[in-house]
Amino acid sequence: MPLYAAGWLVAMITGPRLSPRRRILLVGALLTLAGAAALLQNGPAYLGHAGVFSFALAAAAWLFPALWAVLLGLGLGAAQALVLWAAPGPLSWGLVGDLFPAVVIPVAVTLLIRLVVQLGQAREEIAALAAAAERDRLARDLHDVLGHSLTTITVKTGLARRVLESGGDPERALAELRDVERLSRQAHSEVRLTVSGRRRPSLAAELAGARAALRAAGISPILPPSAAHVPAELAEPFAYVLREGVTNVIRHSGATRCEVLVGDDWLEVRDNGPGQKAAGPGNGLSGLAERLRAVGGQVEAGPLPAGGFRLRASRA
Repeated sequence: MPLYAAGWLVAMITGPRLSPRRRILLVGALLTLAGAAALLQNGPAYLGHAGVFSFALAAAAWLFPALWAVLLGLGLGAAQALVLWAAPGPLSWGLVGDLFPAVVIPVAVTLLIRLVVQLGQAREEIAALAAAAERDRLARDLHDVLGHSLTTITVKTGLARRVLESGGDPERALAELRDVERLSRQAHSEVRLTVSGRRRPSLAAELAGARAALRAAGISPILPPSAAHVPAELAEPFAYVLREGVTNVIRHSGATRCEVLVGDDWLEVRDNGPGQKAAGPGNGLSGLAERLRAVGGQVEAGPLPAGGFRLRASRA
């Protein structure tokens, strides 16, 4: 009996870490120990008494799939009933009736405990996945927000420096620096809204910002006068596409012209520069693809046959 109890403790503590084959062997050993203990205590007839295999059944419910544990319990209960029927003397229906709770209770209680443990683990996994998703959202949004803002600030600061170094109009340099100050405050506000999840970019505002940033970089902007015809559910992802596309034109393309085309369900950013190559799976493009997938769209990026580069977002 002490060996049976020790085996049950081992099964409950270390059994979940074992391979399926070893779990089967461990439960089989417990059933054997339970049967041996019953035989040594009162002989073969005692094998039919309720509770003989309760601990082994509890271990089976802990280590096996639920269906296996239920089938094992039913099989053991039927076998014990046969033992009672075959035993000499009159059949005690009270003992037969005791078999049902002796089989059901350990299996049901253990399965319930296992379910509670699994629910706790699932709750922890959900919390971890939610935290990872929030980190990904912050990384994606901060990349989109700060990438464009810092690029524009760098371009305007460089323009002001060049104006001052060349002895040009100080008022123009001051105007650029005032714009840099405004952009810095705006970026600070956008970061705060992004962290809180309340930032909603405007396609019209991004068009205005793109025009100013391209001009400051010495790139001729060709932009539509309005994007009011774009459906509301596409305006936000298209605003991110426009921001990322214009940022990449300024930073990487070496272009002299940038053209933005907007349809009802598509947007393109084109340039005539030699700098950008075939797009790889960078953070910016991956973030845009994720945003477009949420509205049933897709992103395409690559060089144009006649030269230059194109970034296109569309919804079929």
